[in-house]
This record gives sequence, structure tokens and C-alpha cells, in this order.
Amino acid sequence: MNIITLVNALPGAAAQGLIWGIMAIGVYLTFRILDVADLTVDGTMCTGGAVCVMMLMSGHSMFVSMIAATAAGMLAGLATGIFHTFMGIPAILAGILTQLGLYSVNLKIMGKANQAVNGNKYNLLVSLRNVKNVPFYQNTILIVAIFIVVLIAILYWFFGTELGCSLRATGCNPNMSRAQGINTDVCKVLGLMISNGLVALSSALLAQYQGFADINMGRGSIVIGLAAVIIGEAVFGRIFRNFALRLLSVAFGSILYYLVLQTVIWMGIDTDLLKLLSALVVAVFLAVPHWQSKYFAKPTKRGGNKNA
Repeated sequence: MNIITLVNALPGAAAQGLIWGIMAIGVYLTFRILDVADLTVDGTMCTGGAVCVMMLMSGHSMFVSMIAATAAGMLAGLATGIFHTFMGIPAILAGILTQLGLYSVNLKIMGKANQAVNGNKYNLLVSLRNVKNVPFYQNTILIVAIFIVVLIAILYWFFGTELGCSLRATGCNPNMSRAQGINTDVCKVLGLMISNGLVALSSALLAQYQGFADINMGRGSIVIGLAAVIIGEAVFGRIFRNFALRLLSVAFGSILYYLVLQTVIWMGIDTDLLKLLSALVVAVFLAVPHWQSKYFAKPTKRGGNKNA
């Protein structure tokens, strides 16, 4: 095993981790803020890329294509929200239904199972070829890092507004929120739309980065998103208390996940086992808080003061 090979692969892993970090922030909003298990992500992660690629191929600019991709993701979140709130379907089943429907929608958008965009023919914001040996203003890592900082700043501002606080209150205690006059159904739908819009934006960047959109590009993405959230909380949770920093920790968690994944590939482990490894990593990090409270927490003293 040549260590140089691993070092050369790390910038690409970091760039991919940053792109998926935007998706992980979207997962964080539903998983931690709304307290909703949203499985729409696996479908939306393809929808954004499909819309972006087809818009580019139709002659639209890169920014218009990315805005359209984000809007398509928000529509997918709206569908899940309507299933959940208006039709009374449990959130996890509503996400599965939307995800299932999006498979056919994504095929119709692309016309076939995959579509490619060549960086030489189309003006792309990010590309796999722009990770190393390019001017700094073209570097994919820098561009996506700026994207994440701007997104976190916007989200930090939004969740400090009255509407954003209502959304956070809905996830924290829906019964009390309703008692305070908050329309929790609207907040849930809005949260799902914002989350899936971010996922689709991440997908649009990923499609540009890898040069194609594929019908299966979103399969298992919820596991990657959860892995990023859990790893970020486990590693940076005690340091990052501020809401903006918690969002940043999710992006860092995504980078760590892909760096570990790249190391695993470098070590020669069968790539067919990567999904299994991802599931095990998420399971372990989810179990850590439970293990800490059950096996490592200091016993609390009960009873009155002995000196009384």
C-alpha cells in the first residue's frame, strides 16, 4: 500500500465530503430540528442532479439550472409534507411514497437512466478535474466551502426569525407549539421543503462534480447523511454549542466520513462491503450516547444530606 496514493486521493474525498455535507445539513434539519424521519432524501438526491443536468443540456446557465434543481427538491419536500399533514400518513411512510414516485419522475426528467455533462462543453461551477493544480478561485473545495458558509449564514438568520423559531418549536414540542397558536402542519411542510431543497442543491453540485446524473445516484444517501450528522455530533458536539457551529459540524462530519471511506478503499477492503460498513458506522455512533448513559455515567447519589 503506497501512502502517496492515499494522500493524492484525499483532496477528492474532501471535495466530495463537502458536497455531501450540504445534503447532510438538509438531513440534520429534519432529523434533529423537526424530529422527523424523512426518507425522501434518496429520491431527491437524484432529482436535483437530473434537473440540473437537463437544464444545462437545454442551454440554460449554470446558476439557473441550480435554482431549478433546488426548486424541484422543494416540490418533492412539499409532496412529502402534504402526504404527512393533509393525508395523515406517518412521516416515514410519506417519505417512502415520495421516494418511490420520484424514481419514475427522475427517469422522465432524464429520458434514460443517466445523462452526462462534459466540462469542456458546459460551464460548470465545480468539477472533479478542478480539485488540484488549478487557480484557487476555480478550486472545487474552496467553491463548495464558500457555498456551505453562505448557506449556514442564511439558515442561522432564518432560524432566528419568528417563522424559524416556530419551526424549531414545532420539532421540540408540537403540542405546546399548537397551544401557542403555531400552525405545526405548515411548519412541518416548510421544514421538509427547505431540507429537500438543500438535498437537491447538493445533488446539482454532485452531478456537476462527477460529470453526470444517474438514476441510482441517491440510493443509500440517507445513510451517508445520518453518518455525517452522527459523526459531526460525536466529534464536535462538546465544542460546537452554537446553532451555526452545529450545522458546520455536520459538514465536517461528512468530510470525515469520506476521508475514512477513502482510507478504507486504500487499505484494500472489498468495495462491495462499503454500504455494510457505512451502516455499521452509523449504528455504532447512534449507540454511543446510549452506551455512555448506561455503562459510563457516574451513579447519582440519592437520599438526603448525610450531615443533616
